[in-house]
Amino acid sequence: MSLPIKYSEEVLRAKKFNQPIVALESTIVTHGMPYPDNINTAIDVEEIVRKTGAVPATIAIIDGKISIGMSQTQLTELSQTRNIRKLSRADLPLCLSNRTTGSTTVAATMICASLAQIKVFATGGIGGVHRDVIETMDISADLRELSNTNVSVVAAGPKAILDIPKTLEVLETLGVPVISYQNDQIPAFWSRDSGYEASLKINTINEIADFIKFRDLLGLEGGCLITNPVPKKDEISLEVINPIVENAIIKAKRNNISGKDVTPFLLNEIFELTEGKSLETNIALIKNNAKLAAKLSLALKE
Repeated sequence: MSLPIKYSEEVLRAKKFNQPIVALESTIVTHGMPYPDNINTAIDVEEIVRKTGAVPATIAIIDGKISIGMSQTQLTELSQTRNIRKLSRADLPLCLSNRTTGSTTVAATMICASLAQIKVFATGGIGGVHRDVIETMDISADLRELSNTNVSVVAAGPKAILDIPKTLEVLETLGVPVISYQNDQIPAFWSRDSGYEASLKINTINEIADFIKFRDLLGLEGGCLITNPVPKKDEISLEVINPIVENAIIKAKRNNISGKDVTPFLLNEIFELTEGKSLETNIALIKNNAKLAAKLSLALKE
């Protein structure tokens, strides 16, 4: 038995000629945004990666195969598929063994990217410790994956719906370096600042690349998180977004929303409460992260 991995022609060509590749997750397409914003954003993000000089590899499980790189037709079909399974570390093997289709979260994308020997992954924000963790014990598998899997993740920080200080504390305990790119604080997804100072601030892409190369030379397990603040013109300040997030969390509890359904529910509620501004910011930060990830993948090849 061997893993059923299918590469797109573009990714196969990139691997053959040792070109930089950037992994992209598919839950942004299936769960993160409404149609047609999801497919338009996915196409735009891939094009940003290409224009920056790297090759995009959106990852999903399609009919029981690990698809590394997808055609526009596949992306379009995925963007309109309802009730698609959202895959993390625990249920990734089931989707393969049942030969079904599923979209990959941060954790599952990291696993698949590592199998394909892709070193850099761009996403929106990572999962982490939820605000009601004492009651629910809800901690994202993304954190453990960052400590296990040697893929560098570019994100706009932990999602603002999370308990950010606890998320950062868990990452520190797991030995995951959290780099803040050109920002004194760790960003909080929609907001440039979270209120928490960055312990590792690096101002140039080449310095980040050198940091990653020395981690590899040391033989350290796991990846690192590069936090990239949303552009100033697109951000929603913490003072504005926090009360909105708290109201959305209260509604989720009232409706007994739990597990993997929490994040999509909260994102939708916040979209409604911000009259669509949160989605505009989400799209802007994903594009911003894709550009940085592409530059980083180029620097790692030098």
